[in-house]
Amino acid sequence: MQIIRQNVNFDFIGKIKIAVTISCVLLMISLGSLVVEGGPRYGIDFAGGTLIQIKFSAGQVDIGEVRRAIQQLGDEQASVQPFGDRKENEYLIYTQTTTGDLEGLSGQVRAVFLEKFGQDSFEIRRVEMVGPKVGKDLREKGFLAVVCSLIGMLIYIWWRFEFRFGIGAIVALTHDVTIVLGALSLTRTSIDLPIIAALLTVVGYSVNDTIIVCDRIRENRRKLVRKDLRLIINTSINNTLSRTIITSGTTLLVVLALFIFGGGVIHDFAFTLLVGVIIGTYSSIFIASPVFILWEKLLHDKKRPATVKR
Repeated sequence: MQIIRQNVNFDFIGKIKIAVTISCVLLMISLGSLVVEGGPRYGIDFAGGTLIQIKFSAGQVDIGEVRRAIQQLGDEQASVQPFGDRKENEYLIYTQTTTGDLEGLSGQVRAVFLEKFGQDSFEIRRVEMVGPKVGKDLREKGFLAVVCSLIGMLIYIWWRFEFRFGIGAIVALTHDVTIVLGALSLTRTSIDLPIIAALLTVVGYSVNDTIIVCDRIRENRRKLVRKDLRLIINTSINNTLSRTIITSGTTLLVVLALFIFGGGVIHDFAFTLLVGVIIGTYSSIFIASPVFILWEKLLHDKKRPATVKR
């Protein structure tokens, strides 16, 4: 199946300067948001503390009322955020309190909310606790998992293709992960274990697209020996364009359906994948390719003999 004609020839390489400018702006926004927020916003899995999910059954309850009620427990740094659709009238409460007696904590919360909102006006759906040491250990392992995946991709592409292709792929992957983290920071989405799983999925998806382009570049370099590298890369991207549109399009449809209809539990996971698939497809075309060209230029300049001044 082909959506794009086989002989199509869009000038992707000619738009590299525009694409790099867009990427620089997105990276600056992402890094700026992370700096302002003091780094990624960690969920209970990584930060430690207690998570309480509560659903109100009678009318719309203002988030400010929930915050004032939870502050009566003595944790001034407790945070409250809506869960899922606002019409569901459901909230997640994060506190730094950690205790082995979750039933006792649940009872304290129930007592405070009974006094504030009345009988049968709410339901405590879950209470979860993660100790600070466990959270720190999970955070370190999650970070290590992402870094190891990037290194593993570099080694595989270096062995399977060429080192410069591996460098291009790693630059594209780092670009993707940074922008996704920036999107999570801008939307104040907490990073937890499902988000790490989504990031690893984005890494795998993005490198798959890049490998397809790399493989076609390698084939075309054998066929078009006398052609300029920019032309070869542009031809290779056009050769794989139909496959990219079909793969990315069908993936986006599934992820978009999860994002819209999946509910609060899977919402953040689907959002991470949604941003990651879009950015990953874009970087395979507009980020990895400039790195190939730059590497070739640097390599060519090194091989060029120095001129002697007289």
